[in-house]
Amino acid sequence: MPVKTYHLSFSTRGNADMLDITPQVAKTVNESGLQDGIVTIFCPSSTSALTTIEYEPGCLKDLRRLFDEILPESKDYAHNERWGDGNGHSHARAALLKASLTIPFAAKTLTLGTWQQIIYVDFDNRSRQRQVVVQVMGE
Repeated sequence: MPVKTYHLSFSTRGNADMLDITPQVAKTVNESGLQDGIVTIFCPSSTSALTTIEYEPGCLKDLRRLFDEILPESKDYAHNERWGDGNGHSHARAALLKASLTIPFAAKTLTLGTWQQIIYVDFDNRSRQRQVVVQVMGE
């Protein structure tokens, strides 16, 4: 079974910046030449994560508020004490969502629900140049 690996790059603003990367992932699957299979998206970063959600302002605001309530930036984090970089909350938030997603595709089309998009969340406390690995496997 063929496996093809790609990379997507983008800039983020940090501080729970959320990007809809569905179009780029769909384009990658379509251009892979594979008809049916799975696509895995992985972010090689300990302060960013992936999830699916309806990408609309209300849902995004609710998700940000959830993280502000359960892991506020203002709390004391042992990571901050050790490194002094102020992003302890970023690591904890990213760990809750996880670094990868796997989505089936059929006839070169992601099998996402109608209101479901692939969201990249950068929790770090500053803007960054980011990259995700997209691995397409199928036939």
